[in-house]
Amino acid sequence: MRIGIFDSGIGGKFVAEKLKASSPEYEYIVVNDLTHAPYGERTYEEIRELTKIAIQPLLGCDLIIIACNTATVAALDNLRTTYPSKLFVGFEPMIKPAAYETESGHITLLATSATAYSSRTEDLISTYASGITVDRPPTFGWAMLINENRTDEIKLTEVEASVKKGSDVIIIGCTHYIALIPRLAKLFLDIRILEPTAAVARQMTRLIDSRPQQ
Repeated sequence: MRIGIFDSGIGGKFVAEKLKASSPEYEYIVVNDLTHAPYGERTYEEIRELTKIAIQPLLGCDLIIIACNTATVAALDNLRTTYPSKLFVGFEPMIKPAAYETESGHITLLATSATAYSSRTEDLISTYASGITVDRPPTFGWAMLINENRTDEIKLTEVEASVKKGSDVIIIGCTHYIALIPRLAKLFLDIRILEPTAAVARQMTRLIDSRPQQ
């Protein structure tokens, strides 16, 4: 069983490592698009086209994971329409779990602007977190720094400000930002940090198990 993983940058590698740990029985094939990364500053039309081109090597896989929140928001529906026989799983911000987890009624979403202010994210907030404060600190340039292995240069000043204002849950809304979890966990000892790889793994298993038997 081959699982394809696509991310615009190196975030797909982080996802693959986590999925291998939980589901080692599958073969994981990772592709990225570092040439055109980051996607977060591009238009949705550009993202859809770049994603469609980038996933071509994965079309022979049994299931394809779009491990880029931005590509999920911009391109996932289009991919499912274009390739109706393929199984796709996307990443999206964990607004619903965060709304259940928060005790202060205040959460922080770390995502590209294309994800943070997408219609899908707005729908998730209005449906599951309408009475909750959702801070969306700017993260411009973070993905590029992580791609260049310069994670320690990322300034977390506005994340600290959000926590000081009362946020008790941080959502990792970009797979690149998984690289920041050790720093965030060390800096904010009492804050819950959520990222969706485990939920994606469960959805992946459900889809594989529900496939018609050949």
